Amino acid sequence: MRADNLEAARYNKYRRVAPQWEFFPCLKHIIRVVRLFISYNFSYYFISCFTFAKKIVRKSLKMYLSTVLSTVTALAGLAAAAPAGHAPGPAGAGAPGGAAPTPFVIPTDDGFPNPSPDQLKVIQQIADGTLSNAPPPAKVNESSFPVFQLIAFNEQFEVAFFSSLVANITNNVPGFTLPNPQKKDELLDILETVLAVCYFPIFPSFLGLPLTTPQQEKLHAINAQKTLANFNAFVPVPCKYQFPTSNIYEAIALAERFTDLVLGTLQDAAQTLARNGDVGPVRGVTASLGQEGQQEGFYRILLSKKPSEKPFLTTNVAAFAFSALQQFIVPGSCPFPLSNIKLPIFTPLNVLSGAGGTNVEPRDQHLSFSVDTTGVAAADSYVGKPNGLFVTYFSGQLLPISMPIVNVKWSGRVATFEAEFPFSANEMVGLTVASLTTSGKFAAPGEVVAATLAAPGLIQVDDRVKSWDGFKL
Repeated sequence: MRADNLEAARYNKYRRVAPQWEFFPCLKHIIRVVRLFISYNFSYYFISCFTFAKKIVRKSLKMYLSTVLSTVTALAGLAAAAPAGHAPGPAGAGAPGGAAPTPFVIPTDDGFPNPSPDQLKVIQQIADGTLSNAPPPAKVNESSFPVFQLIAFNEQFEVAFFSSLVANITNNVPGFTLPNPQKKDELLDILETVLAVCYFPIFPSFLGLPLTTPQQEKLHAINAQKTLANFNAFVPVPCKYQFPTSNIYEAIALAERFTDLVLGTLQDAAQTLARNGDVGPVRGVTASLGQEGQQEGFYRILLSKKPSEKPFLTTNVAAFAFSALQQFIVPGSCPFPLSNIKLPIFTPLNVLSGAGGTNVEPRDQHLSFSVDTTGVAAADSYVGKPNGLFVTYFSGQLLPISMPIVNVKWSGRVATFEAEFPFSANEMVGLTVASLTTSGKFAAPGEVVAATLAAPGLIQVDDRVKSWDGFKL
């Protein structure tokens, strides 16, 4: 390919993803490196990259080192930041003055969720990979359709989350900006050269570079959608979304939690497909599971946590993931009945201890919960009674752990109660998924769904890395 054609393709690649950066300043550096790459060789490319980086670092190290250490991490973390249309304040809060949060709608300028072949080519180019070119399976059991419907539904949510990040950063939404304009200008002056020459796709569109993560999530969604369409099954389409975060740190923490839950849910998806005899799609499901795991490790590092959470990640079940996603959906905004996805939606189990379950101490203790059983017919015989229910935990790959609830207090159909959290005996570091159940004996995670009244409650116990404490977002 001629150099001018390659430059044009590279330029158009950025334009189609982030048109607001059509004439971004670092374009000249990209063109320069492309020419070097073509005219010389790959090793010279890295020599040039190193020369630029060394010159800038040597010149600026004394003045800018603290800025680079703190803000490079923050900039990278923006890839997980909360989207435009978020609700400022704590989870569940509305916009200032009590107004409802602005719904976020996924942009459709690239054709998502149904891109044309040309649009798909651009998405794949930016995502650093393509959909599989293997033929679809000859058949898929109808009982496997909810697996792909949930995957599509979840990936559409993730596309919304990460796409709206770009809008927040581009528009300098409060909470998503650098500390002051001078630092912003100084850092951009450094990174404009270093990053424009040494292009790595993890850096956000804030620098005029495409954000890779949303494109990868789009391919995850499109892959599930194609499977459903191939068998004339119902294909979910995007809803309107809302997100309860107001700054970068909260947003990354939220991204880490829902990605952790997805990792457990994809385990359930693979097992369901295998049990139904649909082994063909398992390879693709586990490939996306691995990609989500790479994301999760990145978020955890930014949050001063060890990148790998547990030797065997906590499992989950599809119904709990579908229920958890409802908090991010603007009620009534989905252009289809949610009942089209044949999964139950449970009322939430609220974790009251440890900052809403986000920061539970690593020790044996009793955790506090609450639940509103209004409309939950299966709870009728338990309302007002002091016992008979259990909190059941998923932790790692252990069999479900059930503990009876105690200190129960009812106010109408709303209950607050406690349950033992047996941390030491089960090494419950990382994510634990809790549910309120009518039974305390289960031989497998899948058995828990039929006995559940409320779920999920997410509990996070972190093993932090002290040397990373200085990297504050």
